[in-house]
Amino acid sequence: MINIFNIERFATHDGPGIRSVVFLKGCPLHCPWCANPESWDVEPQVLYSKEKCTNCQLCATVCPTNAISFVNDRFTYDKEKCNACKACEHACTQEAIEITGKKVNIQEVMDVVLKDVDYYNQSNGGITISGGEPFNQSEELFTLVQACKKEELHVAIETTGYTSLENIKKVEPFTDLFLFDIKHTNMEKLKKITGAHLEIILENLIYLTQKDANKVIIRVPVIPLFNFCEERIKEIIDLAYSIKVKEVHLLAYHTLGENKWDKIMKQYYSNEPMVRKEDLVPYIAYGESLGITIKIGG
Repeated sequence: MINIFNIERFATHDGPGIRSVVFLKGCPLHCPWCANPESWDVEPQVLYSKEKCTNCQLCATVCPTNAISFVNDRFTYDKEKCNACKACEHACTQEAIEITGKKVNIQEVMDVVLKDVDYYNQSNGGITISGGEPFNQSEELFTLVQACKKEELHVAIETTGYTSLENIKKVEPFTDLFLFDIKHTNMEKLKKITGAHLEIILENLIYLTQKDANKVIIRVPVIPLFNFCEERIKEIIDLAYSIKVKEVHLLAYHTLGENKWDKIMKQYYSNEPMVRKEDLVPYIAYGESLGITIKIGG
């Protein structure tokens, strides 16, 4: 079984051509700007919309494990008790509750993605496995990648690179493209803000580029108060040049996932405005000077 929270069909921003993106649950990082914070926990979880709730408390009444309660008329949720039965979701007449994530078998995933084979073939597209961090479910990821290759599908993996080198080595021969995040070049800041160890990420990145640098695209989430400055972005482009990566994607910070933070009852990153794509255009010329294609967006 594999834990997923979405399969997006007809995607065009996560690898070449028309693709299906399979989103796996679970992530070892805790980036405070994450657009999918509901992906962090590998298990299904409750999303709660306070603005929709009428405080009828029917969700608490029907919950068979008493995972939901109201303390001083405030919704509370104990994920350790929740068995993702969806009784609360079905009972809520205001659609204030949603269970995100489910356990499925690999064949169920394949049944969905194989519906669009003709589109993949016509557009040189395929399957992208994302998250969360897909390597967080490393064995399930490997099984899914193998199933895709048996169907001769183009396979891309979108990863933070924060996993063991053994996991990378295992999946690399069956993967056509790695969309590899590099968030920062400063070890201390990366660890403090995201929880990641840069040395692990770089070890995996260098291994992949030594195997075949053409199979790697570096992706940079450009985040205010974190890495949105000329020095940092150029450092990452320089890193790409040093390991012979030919393409870098600059992903402008946006706040489209902010409402999800409210739904999981956590504080969002900041009140900083979204990064304008035009602010990233100057890096195109810098990349060209090094023989690197800089793309704004995925």
